Amino acid sequence: MNDDSQILIARLLTHQTLRRDEKLVKRVLSDELFRAEVDARLLACGLKLLDNVYADHVTLALTRTIEPKIFGARDVWQNNNFGLARDGVALLVVLWAQIILPKRERQETHQHADDDQNDMFGTEKPLPRAEDTSIGISYKALLSDFGDKLGKKTRMDMNLGTLAKLGFIERRGDVLLEGPLLDLMMDTDVLKERIINGALADVFKRAPARLVAVGDPLLDADADLAVDTDDTDDDTSSDIPH
Repeated sequence: MNDDSQILIARLLTHQTLRRDEKLVKRVLSDELFRAEVDARLLACGLKLLDNVYADHVTLALTRTIEPKIFGARDVWQNNNFGLARDGVALLVVLWAQIILPKRERQETHQHADDDQNDMFGTEKPLPRAEDTSIGISYKALLSDFGDKLGKKTRMDMNLGTLAKLGFIERRGDVLLEGPLLDLMMDTDVLKERIINGALADVFKRAPARLVAVGDPLLDADADLAVDTDDTDDDTSSDIPH
């Protein structure tokens, strides 16, 4: 039994997320033997390590095979364990679309949030961290654009508070920023095309004037929360962090 694997799993269960630059997280992402041991111990409990190169954190999720035994216990399938109503799920997907999709595009082009133009040698540099490329959105703009569809101000404020407590977003004054879980718990491959060419197509056709740099002072509610465990891994997990 490896004490490091025990410590890593216990810390993830306790703190829900850990940064990728922490010692044990860096090890589990680079050491194949250590990763295999951690994966085996998690699998025995129906869990899996959740990470992707675009996120600054890692977390835990249920394996796909255990989902029916957890979510399918009732007559109606529970598509998440966060207690979010339909408008809360819709708000989460809107935030993901407006914050994560543009961030990933900047990461893939090696462009930082405060860059005015692309660096011609940027692709030779390491993939930028999320905190260097993530851009927040204005709360007032979100309320103006989606308030009527998402329960108006009182209801939207309540859902934003819940999403902040869960770690999906962070609030700094009028700016809504990416939280540790926002780029981990949503399946980009499943949702991206549906959002860009579907429910939020009109939003992405607008000029990005409402985006707010991190440093600066509707959707169909039937959409399910999808989980992205790894951009190259077909064995996706559920949206339960632990």
